[in-house]
Amino acid sequence: MQRHSKHSPLLSLPGAVPAEGRDEGVAAHYGELYREQRALADGTGFVDLSHRGVITVTGDDRLSWLHLLLTQHVSDLPAGQATEALILSANGHIEHALSLVDDGETVWAHVEPGTQEELLAYLESMKFFYRVEVADRTDDFGVVHLPAGSIAPVPEGVVVRETPYGRDLFLPRADLESFAASHGPAAGILAYEALRIEAHRPRLGAETDHRTIPHELGLIGTAVHLQKGCYRGQETVARVQNLGKPPRRLVFLHLDGSEVSLPGHGEPVRLAADGAEGRQLGFVTSSGRHHELGPIALALVKRNVPVDVPLLVGEKTAATQEVVVEP
Repeated sequence: MQRHSKHSPLLSLPGAVPAEGRDEGVAAHYGELYREQRALADGTGFVDLSHRGVITVTGDDRLSWLHLLLTQHVSDLPAGQATEALILSANGHIEHALSLVDDGETVWAHVEPGTQEELLAYLESMKFFYRVEVADRTDDFGVVHLPAGSIAPVPEGVVVRETPYGRDLFLPRADLESFAASHGPAAGILAYEALRIEAHRPRLGAETDHRTIPHELGLIGTAVHLQKGCYRGQETVARVQNLGKPPRRLVFLHLDGSEVSLPGHGEPVRLAADGAEGRQLGFVTSSGRHHELGPIALALVKRNVPVDVPLLVGEKTAATQEVVVEP
């Protein structure tokens, strides 16, 4: 997956430590990871997500056109109502994930860092005779996140995407520093990610690989609407929904807190009884340190892995699972 994320001016804030990997371009933390998490959990502060891509769609046909391409029912999407949607391959594998809202004139979507160019190219190729214009607005707008419960004011004229987890603001990049000065304290992406993992919310590029289908991540009903017209990959969605079960399922892991380091993406998951030489049954997709739960992770495992057996992550980290997607 390409990574051409924007580097945020908020990396100049006191204590900022740059994030690496998929979140390069914003702060991992500002010196106090657990304080930042507690602030977000309490509904205060904000998170700089300005490394994410921003795409807009305008024109009279924008909603009816997107309805043909996305897994979500958006033809009658009310102005101001947030939703999530996917773009699938012909075989039903997840290719793009969009967090979007329509403001009455324009559909605004933010996407994983570095994916906006490929997404824009696909959307351009599907315009045909529809009255739509698509644009990459990443250079002009940065996403910032206000946590659930925040009473912080939103600057006038800023497009807001309100969800149960908080509000995403499409803020002009020129206003990022003044926003931070009036809406602090800033929380880093590690705090945001720990709360995302706790909420069992999958992320493109972390919980997905080249063969992930929506059922494996529990996205049916949230990002995939089952009562809508045809879209690319719908046949796979319908077949799994009506005739079978997905080959893998997302699980939440409580990790042994005595280990110093967190397991990385791709770290193998096995039955604890089989030891480090046992057959691999899945892999870690995301991990983090939670201010209350300690070390936690999400993982993709084979569907038939028993839900109540002790697991082993990597060579020595004990883990127990919570069901996210039913076997």
